[in-house]
Amino acid sequence: MSYVIHGATGAQGAPVLAALTAAGKPVTAVTRDPGKVPAGVRAVTADYASPEELARAYEGADGVFVHLPLGAPDDRLAYARHLVTAIGRARPARVVVSTSGAFADTPGAASPVPADPAVAHLIEGVAASGVSYAVLAPKLFLENLLLPPVVGAARAEGVLRYPLGTGFPVSWASHLDVADAAAALLERPDLTGTVTVGQYPPVTGPRLAEAFGARFGREVTYEAITPEAFAALIAPLLGEPTAAGVGALYATLGTLPDHAITPENSAAKLLDLPPRTTAAWLADLGI
Repeated sequence: MSYVIHGATGAQGAPVLAALTAAGKPVTAVTRDPGKVPAGVRAVTADYASPEELARAYEGADGVFVHLPLGAPDDRLAYARHLVTAIGRARPARVVVSTSGAFADTPGAASPVPADPAVAHLIEGVAASGVSYAVLAPKLFLENLLLPPVVGAARAEGVLRYPLGTGFPVSWASHLDVADAAAALLERPDLTGTVTVGQYPPVTGPRLAEAFGARFGREVTYEAITPEAFAALIAPLLGEPTAAGVGALYATLGTLPDHAITPENSAAKLLDLPPRTTAAWLADLGI
């Protein structure tokens, strides 16, 4: 019996693995590269394209932490279907899903933005399986600000450039916040449904810049740039198709009044896990 962690060597899964390991919980890492798994941690290779391999990984599990990897929309939808099939077959004791910031926080809720089909299918399928589950719904990850063109300009030029309006408030969350909430929810079968994760009240770009400035020991100002300009900045890192998708996301966000969590069902309220401030997050990472 153990907790099965998807993406255990990646940005979201690795902190969950670390949190559970630190708490002395038995863990199993699902990864494509077992060589990167910390010593002493059991690792299994299970492909998102194989519901049979996934089901074997989940058999007898106390809980599963899962989020969909990046990829083409059709591939992600296929992965979601395979995950739902595997969960239905293996029936682990508990499943915690991270939306990874996708627009699919609450199935069936009215939203001005269409839900991500793959994430929505995964959530709806897990809910329909009858397995104990919870959904973690962060908005935007603070780690996005560590992309070299973003943090590099903040450090070298004193300018934090990002494709959100100067007054646009966001409930930023870190991967560490999601990990803390995931580790807690895996042991809270009494909590079902969506749990939001992120800063509340939400913060604007200038507040982010203040935190970076305090950390770097220099003045940092905020500069709102267009989604197209941001896509051009990150294309050399992520490739043009992925960068274009990121730009489209921020163009969509620009049509909204804010990007804030609902505090009533937040990790801060339900799990007594307040999110890190931007300053605390920077300090935790040693940036």
